[in-house]
Amino acid sequence: MLAANAAHHSVVLVGCHWQDNSREIMNTRRSIFRSALAVMMAMFYFNAAAALADGPALQRITMATFTSADLAGVERDYSRWLGYHVRERGVVSAELAEAWGASGAAGKRYLLLSSEPSPEVFVRVIESEVAPADWLPLTTWGWNGIEIIVDDPVALREQLRESPFRVIGEPAPLGAFPTIKAFQVVGPSGEVLYLTAETGDRSKSILPPPGGPVGRIFIMVVGGPDIDTLLDFYSSRFNFVRNPARMLTVGVIKRAQGLAEGELTPLATARLAERGNLIEFDGYSKRTRARPFEPGQLPPGIVSTTFAVADLDALNVDWIALPTRHEGLAYRGQRAGTLRGPAGELIELIETGVTAAR
Repeated sequence: MLAANAAHHSVVLVGCHWQDNSREIMNTRRSIFRSALAVMMAMFYFNAAAALADGPALQRITMATFTSADLAGVERDYSRWLGYHVRERGVVSAELAEAWGASGAAGKRYLLLSSEPSPEVFVRVIESEVAPADWLPLTTWGWNGIEIIVDDPVALREQLRESPFRVIGEPAPLGAFPTIKAFQVVGPSGEVLYLTAETGDRSKSILPPPGGPVGRIFIMVVGGPDIDTLLDFYSSRFNFVRNPARMLTVGVIKRAQGLAEGELTPLATARLAERGNLIEFDGYSKRTRARPFEPGQLPPGIVSTTFAVADLDALNVDWIALPTRHEGLAYRGQRAGTLRGPAGELIELIETGVTAAR
């Protein structure tokens, strides 16, 4: 604002000398140009600051979607071992498949599951063919992890010992947050789950309360070959604060990708508008690749993350298809649209029409 005011006064003063000689006229024109540029820059920075003051455009995570060749098995295993129960059964509409750029998904059966503490945050499973034999979790680009808040990771790990969920990372505290403990598993359909708890004072934690043994999704993990490309895309499209990446040893990634000792993974996070909702960005090594899938079909593994937003029309994004209204428990007749992120990930947005609670 100070720059804008200074620029304004310069224009006024310049105008007082408009009748002087040609050299003064030339200097005046230069002054006008500099003043106008100063005004434009001031407006730009003011608008940028105003945008950041509005906060992230993504309000909260409402759903994670993965594909499976065995819906009945997913229902059985998630219900028995994680306490996630089916809230809706249906088939994918042609309009929804078109929105994803996956016409082959039309008519496929799906399940919506959720926990008792957070029944409105869903895991959606869509039937598919058996995943390609050369596809391995945490080795391809896109959505690669669903992080769920839990009450006691040590007890849950023991409970899962006889389950089809394969542990790929034992319960351990996070280095920077020693009271946060997590472990990781691969589900029967190749989906990776991070199961995380606050073991300290939960009233002061950045994590949401679990509300029971297993709660809701609170972080989605996306990986790609260039973390800066990921961070630039999400910060510019969705008004995130662009936090710098840290170089870390991430055990599950190191083992999955066969990283050498001392070979680190760039990692960053961004908070959504509502507390207890985040995205983690992982920079993947050269040993990774684009996720394989057949044209017109959904890929194996975690397909998409669905976020709530206040206004779809306020976003500057390239939709796969124009947003439209969809029925069902996840959409409730609201408008939704989908875009593709820089790592090939599907980002689905549902319009709420209301500002997020901070």
